[in-house]
Order: sequence, then structure tokens, then C-alpha cells
Amino acid sequence: MTKVNVEQVRKQYPAGTRVELVWMDDPQAPPVGTRGTVTAVDDTGSLLMHWDNGSHLNVIYGEDVVREVIYYGEDVVRKVSDHV
Repeated sequence: MTKVNVEQVRKQYPAGTRVELVWMDDPQAPPVGTRGTVTAVDDTGSLLMHWDNGSHLNVIYGEDVVREVIYYGEDVVRKVSDHV
């Protein structure tokens, strides 16, 4: 992954972005549908996470799938399909 690609991921998923897990191939993965908050993007483009269930398992660029969750107040108004 190039620096330009990493910067694109950082712009798309700034710290504080809320996401929902769609797919992760890891035996310790949170359940599909778990929501979490992006805390940072590392130099490989992976999302550093704080999942609502307490997990901190990263979202690996090109392997795992999340979608951004958009809120209006406390209501979810839109789920944007994304692949990381």
C-alpha cells in the first residue's frame, strides 16, 4: 500500500468514525453487526478499533469488511457500504 492510499483511507475513516462489522476472517473477530469506533489508521491502512463489545481487533485493509454508520442524534440514518 502506498502512502497516497494510506492517506485516502485516513481521510475516509478519521478517528471517531463509527463503523459496523460486515465480515472478518478471524476466530477472535467480534460478531458480524458489532459496531465500533475508529481510533486511528496505521501505516498499512488498517483501522485501529475500539469495538463496542470491548475488543480492539484491527480491521485489516483488503481483507476485512466494515461499513460506515451515519447517525442523526441517536438514530442511525444511513449505513454506507464500504470495504476496507
